[in-house]
Amino acid sequence: MSTATTPTAYNYKVVRQFAVMTVVWGIVGMAMGVFIASQLVWPELNFGLPWTTFGRLRPLHTNAVIFAFGGCALFATSYYVVQRTSQARLVSDGLAAFTFWGWQAVIVLAAITLPMGLTSTKEYAELEWPIDILIAVVWVSYALVFFGTIMKRKMKHIYVGNWFFGGFILTVAVLHIVNSMAVPVSLTKSYSMYSGATDAMIQWWYGHNAVGFFLTAGFLGMMYYFVPKQAERPIYSYRLSIVHFWALISIYIWAGPHHLHYTALPDWAQSLGMVMSLILLAPSWGGMINGMMTLSGAWHKLRTDPILRFLVVALAFYGMSTFEGPMMAIKTVNALSHYTDWTIGHVHAGALGWVAMISIGSLYHLIPKVFGREAMYSTALINTHFWLATIGTVLYIVSMWVNGITQGLMWRAVNVDGTPTYSFVEALEASHYGFVVRMIGGAFFLIGMLLMAYNVWRTVRHSKAANLEAAAQTA
Repeated sequence: MSTATTPTAYNYKVVRQFAVMTVVWGIVGMAMGVFIASQLVWPELNFGLPWTTFGRLRPLHTNAVIFAFGGCALFATSYYVVQRTSQARLVSDGLAAFTFWGWQAVIVLAAITLPMGLTSTKEYAELEWPIDILIAVVWVSYALVFFGTIMKRKMKHIYVGNWFFGGFILTVAVLHIVNSMAVPVSLTKSYSMYSGATDAMIQWWYGHNAVGFFLTAGFLGMMYYFVPKQAERPIYSYRLSIVHFWALISIYIWAGPHHLHYTALPDWAQSLGMVMSLILLAPSWGGMINGMMTLSGAWHKLRTDPILRFLVVALAFYGMSTFEGPMMAIKTVNALSHYTDWTIGHVHAGALGWVAMISIGSLYHLIPKVFGREAMYSTALINTHFWLATIGTVLYIVSMWVNGITQGLMWRAVNVDGTPTYSFVEALEASHYGFVVRMIGGAFFLIGMLLMAYNVWRTVRHSKAANLEAAAQTA
């Protein structure tokens, strides 16, 4: 075997760093989610303090789970996959290290500024302009490391997982830079360069494609590597994976206007967003079916392999949420669902069921490899984690479906004289039990993450002990 393909030839240090921080930030972000879910059950948990109110902690939760947890998972897996499939070390260890420390700095700055109320008020893009600049610098560095490694690859072929990682990196750079264009008025305050309906349109072009590229294309890069690896089967159809890639990136970018139904956005733009969202069902399900069919001849492994179960259930949730999304984009359905908890349930079907589960499964596969172990410390703990995560996700999304449909119907109900039948407070009271179940579901998922942290810690600790023992024997 050439030195280019030996594990020591790869930069696993940055992969290990990002992998461990994925677990850490996952616990922080999900704990924040459970806390603010508890605030909706017991409003006294605001403690009467401005920086602990739901309005300030909610963007901290979304940034922590999307960009801290999800972002670190994407960095870890993309750096791992691009080296393994290219048979080449990362093009620059120094630049890779900068992306790690730079990204952690972004996360810490978000954790400081958001509770202080320093925000641009843009969904998923709340951070103020100095942090936005740091994000752009880190992201461009990420692109240089990733594509630089692709350019120095030993393999002629570029594996399809790298297509998805590369597409996500380039598109997120464009989305972030364009949507974050602002006029600073102080170090901590800026105003968007856009105004009115234009600002809303650009924001949701960014917002939905943060879902489409950050939370979908990047994690499909994981799926196309880790599902075949864990199942020990080749991808079902490589041709379908290429069609999936081009169809997804061509269509997803147009779907943003469905967030702005029945607003000041021109009606033709709303309708275009709806139609493109419906068309998007085809490539989404094509990718889901491709992943599922990869298990042909290997379904029996699900009985004994909880890591594979994480990956397959993630694909199932991906299929479900990418069916639900286009349906909710239909204007008549959206008239019922918009602004209700149904939307929250849909988001978390994707975030917990798809993004978190595919990340967790991928990390359980990856961590022993980069720490020089045969397997994770405890398979039984992985199995327990799987059931906690699955039950927690189902409790969460079902409670939000029930709440959302209840809210939508109550808000639409009118008396014969045209006045609303129910007040907003009555709809809120009807939602109380759903809030309780959502909090319990989130707590289940969080407990699973704590078990994962323990499992990872024991795996890493045993790894260090084994390495020291081997070094001692060699000496």
